[in-house]
Amino acid sequence: MTTLTPLPVTRTKLAVLARQKLPCSSGTTSRSQLIKEKDDIDHYLEVNFKGLSKEEIAAYRNSYKKNICVDMLRDGYHKSFTELFSLMEHWEVLKETARRRSIFWLQRPLEEQPDTLDYFYYHLTRAEAAERKGYFEDVYSNLYALACYFTKSEDKWVRNHFYERCFKIAQLIKIDGGKKEAEAEAHMGLLYEEDGQLAEAAEHYEAFHQLTQGRIWKDETGRSLNLLACESLLRTYRLLSDKMLENKEYKQAIKILIKASEIAKEGNDRKMEGEASYYLGLAHLSAGDHETALTALNTYSQISADLDDDLSLGRAYEAIAKVLQSQGETIEAIKYLEKVVKIARNNFQSLDIVRASTMLGDIYNEKGEYNKASEYFQQAFDTIVDVMNVPLMEETKVHYGIARAHQMMLTINNYIESADLNSLDCLLSWKERRRQLELDPVLGESGRYTEENRYQNLEPVDELRRFSDSQNNEG
Repeated sequence: MTTLTPLPVTRTKLAVLARQKLPCSSGTTSRSQLIKEKDDIDHYLEVNFKGLSKEEIAAYRNSYKKNICVDMLRDGYHKSFTELFSLMEHWEVLKETARRRSIFWLQRPLEEQPDTLDYFYYHLTRAEAAERKGYFEDVYSNLYALACYFTKSEDKWVRNHFYERCFKIAQLIKIDGGKKEAEAEAHMGLLYEEDGQLAEAAEHYEAFHQLTQGRIWKDETGRSLNLLACESLLRTYRLLSDKMLENKEYKQAIKILIKASEIAKEGNDRKMEGEASYYLGLAHLSAGDHETALTALNTYSQISADLDDDLSLGRAYEAIAKVLQSQGETIEAIKYLEKVVKIARNNFQSLDIVRASTMLGDIYNEKGEYNKASEYFQQAFDTIVDVMNVPLMEETKVHYGIARAHQMMLTINNYIESADLNSLDCLLSWKERRRQLELDPVLGESGRYTEENRYQNLEPVDELRRFSDSQNNEG
């Protein structure tokens, strides 16, 4: 959102006098103190401002907020006064609601924001004057300037109020071919999107897209309005499809994502087109349509490769691997996941390494290749320890522990099946200490490790134990 620089405001004599005594005294001042302050003010005015009228004296005594309202009424801007007064009342309602909910109110009182009050006066009065003359473009510009002024999160309700005003005025502007109307539709879409009303947001973004089709309009930063419309619409469609997929409404989700894909192609943006194919592929995967999912995801991977976008290519390979794994084609899935790990390492994407390594570990664990599974789970664990993502670290630790347990299970079975004294000694030693079981890397043999190999195998287990101990101590 563009923040406009404050405009030089020509203030009335009343306003200049009122600003000299900011901030105002609080409303809890005692009666005797008020009388004393009044006497002091009268004496000060008598000495320093001889010849002031009653109005000028009142301006000095009143709050700056009150003087702004008085100026609006005196100058004949009754609509501006009504709108400002309504906003002030709503501000007070929000403050009282926060007080009742024991929420700390961060906003400063309007009496302590003279620049904001000046901005209100400047643009509201000019918007009202322009509306009287039928200059709706000027009305829009002044209201839009007010919307841009309120950028803080706690001020969004003020911004939204002026967005709605802009939307109504934009319907009356006919000489610009609909550009202001298109911008207003975009602002209303954003308003509803932020409020979580995605269906309403989609309606406004669709109107925004329709109005900008075939146009070369650009925003203040030089970006194409039609491209912005496509991006906004795709984003909203994706959020809508996510909710549909959560509710297992697969047909509706796929339908809306196909529509998103068509809009992306119209935007002539290859990256956006690839993103649309990616989400469409995931929706087909959720619906169990693996072949169609692969087609969409292969399109995404091809576009990513053409754009030399390694991160998107890695994401495409990971999604393709999920589809192949669902089809039971584990060998092909492993190849794609190994590519993901390589791309992630080259681009220092630790979380991608963890996800791909965990998927590889799961595949090998299901195949009964526990040594390989343990190797990839250890790789995931070592990576996440460096990142210090505690929730993911806990999950990875469980995977790693299960793989190590499977390794131990096979080794114990081998020792039991060997039925010799050395195997019995190893089992008894492990029962006593629980830390020196000799893990057999070759299935079907009862072979023992050397002392060096024994402790090498124990290092990952000890690392897990040390991490658990440190977590318990911190708790």
